[in-house]
Amino acid sequence: MDFIDLLSRQASIYNSKAALFFEGRPVSFSALARISFQVANYLTSKGIGNKDKIAVYMPNIPEAVYSFFGIFSLGAVAVPLDFMLTQAEIAHFIRHSEAKILFTVAKKDIDFNQLKQDCPQLQEIIICREIVPGCSLWEETIARSWDKIPENRYNPQALAAVFYTSGSTGHPKGVMLSYDNLKNPGQNIEHYLLISDRDIYLCGGVPFSHLGGLDYLLFMLQFGSTCVLMMRFNPLEFLRAIEKHKVSIFCIVPAMYVAILSLKSQDKFDFSSLRYAVVFGAPSSPVLLRRFKALCPNAQLLNGWGMTETSAPNAFSPDEAHIDSIGKFDFNTPAKLVDDNGNEILGEGAGELLVGGLGIMQGYYKEEVMTQDALTKDGWLKTGDVARRDADGLYYIVGRIKEMIKVAGEIVFAPEVEEKISRHAKIAEVAVIGVPDKMRGEVPKAFIVTKEPLEAQELRDFLKDHLAHFKVPHYFEFVNELPKNRVGKIDKQKLKNLPLSR
Repeated sequence: MDFIDLLSRQASIYNSKAALFFEGRPVSFSALARISFQVANYLTSKGIGNKDKIAVYMPNIPEAVYSFFGIFSLGAVAVPLDFMLTQAEIAHFIRHSEAKILFTVAKKDIDFNQLKQDCPQLQEIIICREIVPGCSLWEETIARSWDKIPENRYNPQALAAVFYTSGSTGHPKGVMLSYDNLKNPGQNIEHYLLISDRDIYLCGGVPFSHLGGLDYLLFMLQFGSTCVLMMRFNPLEFLRAIEKHKVSIFCIVPAMYVAILSLKSQDKFDFSSLRYAVVFGAPSSPVLLRRFKALCPNAQLLNGWGMTETSAPNAFSPDEAHIDSIGKFDFNTPAKLVDDNGNEILGEGAGELLVGGLGIMQGYYKEEVMTQDALTKDGWLKTGDVARRDADGLYYIVGRIKEMIKVAGEIVFAPEVEEKISRHAKIAEVAVIGVPDKMRGEVPKAFIVTKEPLEAQELRDFLKDHLAHFKVPHYFEFVNELPKNRVGKIDKQKLKNLPLSR
């Protein structure tokens, strides 16, 4: 993506049109370009080049958008950091990425001067909205910088961003995406959906530190659309924003749908503007989408697939009749299935999903071994997803290889069990993991959040009609809530780390 060209062009075409809405206030396309260029020019004045790393540690606020677009206008490398990270984690990622500048906001549990001492290569910390001794103030640096169009250093193959997907110590996974990779999200969504400059996106709390959050900004810029920003996900405020701003499209994870459907006032809002509601992150999502359909009968509900490593999104279900599918990989992302020995599976069948094409990452930053494990010699990414392909060429995600539960030699995929449990009328949310068993090696265990009282035996009796006996969980644990990560997905690792309670 050539950000200077896009920002200049959209500012010329759309000028005073709102590119962003934040807390009820609009930011025009002309203001977006002007402030982004101020960021780029300030960085240039500090000697930042197109290979230098700049970290962004901010919630979803307009200054974060200006920071990213300024970095990208310069042709430099953005390092998005989750605003929930601790001081030790921030320091680790800044050192690992060798970031020279940090854009941030004041946060009570972060000592930024200590951070500068812990990260010797960090030249400057720029903080917006509040004075912090020892740090530069956005309003006295960026806001006073020249807003001329910067010299264009666009290189499609150059590194654009390093997204840290997991790990704060030891071996962090810094996914390296190029400027060419950043074209992929917009090209894919335009291919699969009917997108135009009239669309209004709702970024309802998915952080920019995750590609799913940054995608909203890429779509807004590429199509001249408007993006409504929320700093964090709140189901009631999410529905209010849809009605107020006449939102036409959003993409959220299953747990967010669960939160929306738990609201008593869910049916009191006007969703007539909504054209697409997309879910990412779990094969069990069709159940949630069908429940959500009652709220927005005019919207098309879709199941999507993608990873940070593939510059998501990459595929969508073709229609609501095939909502359990993620569709075909027929644009930008060739796909194939392989067996345990790496041999390609032709026609119908199931195996590990491998994908290629424009969106595939450059690798993991400073992690050659991890990169070699993830990418084949001929450029295919091993996704870790087990998928099934039907006679029509549609793909269905069965589960993650890591979510395979081996019960006395039989393979059970946690998402299948979760989907069947979700069909029970009293279930609000469920997560299934494998736990050790002396006789069988492993057995499924289900963590259940209910809408109303439910006995384990009632659920077992229900599942006997939906699952083979070895797939029915041996243990049920009823809990008040399930742990979530920053993008709202259920954190199964935390469940696995809990003391074994049966």
